[in-house]
Amino acid sequence: MHISIFLGLFGGLGLFLYGMQRMAEGLQKAAGDRMRRILELFTSHPVIAVFTGAVATVLVQSSSTTTVMIVGFVNAGLMTLKQAVGTIMGANIGTTITAQVVSFNIYEVALPAVGIGFACQLLCKRKAQKYLGLSILGFGILLLGMQTMSQSLHPLRTFQPFLDSLVFLGQYPLLGVVAGALFTVAVQSSSATTGLVIAFTLQDMMSLPAGLALILGANLGTCITAGLAAIGAGVTARRAAMAHVLFNSAGVLLFLILLRPFAELVATTGTSVTRQVANAHSIFNVANTVLLFPFIGPFVRLVERLVPGEDDVLDTKPQFLDERMLHSPAALVVAKKELLRMAKMSLEMLQESVEAFMQWDEKKVQSVLRKEDVVNALEKAIAVYLAEASQDPMTARQSNRITGLMHIINDLERVGDHATNITELAEERTNHDLQLSDQAQEELGRMYKEVLRIYTRSIEILESEDAAAARNLLREDEIIDEMENQFRDSHIRRLNEGLCHPETGVLFLDLISNLERIGDHANNVAEAVADVITANPEHAESERAAV
Repeated sequence: MHISIFLGLFGGLGLFLYGMQRMAEGLQKAAGDRMRRILELFTSHPVIAVFTGAVATVLVQSSSTTTVMIVGFVNAGLMTLKQAVGTIMGANIGTTITAQVVSFNIYEVALPAVGIGFACQLLCKRKAQKYLGLSILGFGILLLGMQTMSQSLHPLRTFQPFLDSLVFLGQYPLLGVVAGALFTVAVQSSSATTGLVIAFTLQDMMSLPAGLALILGANLGTCITAGLAAIGAGVTARRAAMAHVLFNSAGVLLFLILLRPFAELVATTGTSVTRQVANAHSIFNVANTVLLFPFIGPFVRLVERLVPGEDDVLDTKPQFLDERMLHSPAALVVAKKELLRMAKMSLEMLQESVEAFMQWDEKKVQSVLRKEDVVNALEKAIAVYLAEASQDPMTARQSNRITGLMHIINDLERVGDHATNITELAEERTNHDLQLSDQAQEELGRMYKEVLRIYTRSIEILESEDAAAARNLLREDEIIDEMENQFRDSHIRRLNEGLCHPETGVLFLDLISNLERIGDHANNVAEAVADVITANPEHAESERAAV
């Protein structure tokens, strides 16, 4: 009997988690990137941030997913710490929806939901309908999991040692909190813990005090996901994770102190322990938000003191693209300023990626990946800005400058891509503990130094618009190509002689290939500057004067 109970509980929990994942996957895909944009755009005011966090969590059916996204947004500079705290509050509220749904006796719809969802997956042609079908299918599997857990627990209703342990949890709520937190950490889902508690209550096996203790523990254990997401991230991201831990911990501590009046209040909200537990989950998170919300400012300052350090947030949004200048000659000047910011960031990516390859540094790898997102965002923003500016009447000189800047944007973005490729090579080298020969390191150092010099010079030329310097740089076009051919031949010779490991050889060849392409993009930048300035020798003085 004990084995069948365990297998039923284990299998039911698996169905519950799998169904929740599929339901969340369908909802996320149906929403596309809208949820990410909602989190980014609609969190400017704390009240709106709370509402947005709740809606986003309902869509993804996981407060952990929302919180991880929040940590990522904070780390990327898309969200301030104050916005993050408000959104985390909302995420805690949104996650209670699952408990509310499964607490109702609607398990008769489980099989029809599975059938309808699968039919949509099989027969529908449009992606949106398939994603909706996946959500319905996941919901049906989730309900089946809940039903399986509940039915498997039925024999335990007469097993006195187990009933005594549940009574013990009710008498010592602190142990119940610890148990709920540990289980939530293990399965990485507070909804799973809540679902299991509801399964017990459906069989009239768990008292309200024991259920409340486990629910409080689930709210504490769910903080671990944000903590894991913040490992290796910036100071602000670690503060966001700390805010989540402090917020939930303070609420759990407060409600533990007030557990008796809390239980009396919850007992009035439903006629069954099942409904009371689900309501307790919602009341806890709503009340916790209401109590802390007026003190969100001091709370943020407390978190900043607990996690000291300078903010290392990258500003992902354009700094110079002013919409008020869009329909004037000054549009080209501000676009160039933003482009130079993008260029210097790609230069930093090149430096950090090669340094991470030569001597592993996790922080530099993460910095490159963060800057890659910014460079991609700036490429789109500058391109859209220039495209809109080109709709106004322009002289041939201005039109030519826009064309040149458009080409340069693409080259700068590609440099960022190659830097990201180099970080991947760095990770592969570190993971497999691959060593380079002294000669290979010396050759890489020489080639990197030359590429860095040429790319840095191309950015300086872009800033100064020096046509003569651009033409001089173009004359050095063959230097990097010749170095790549020379070092490729010499490395293949080392491989043939057994002086280098084949896996190391592949890394070396990939790295010099990426460096050679960066050199090509540097020359493309110089060529674009030379073409624009040669065609427009006035150096766009009128645009400068307009600023």
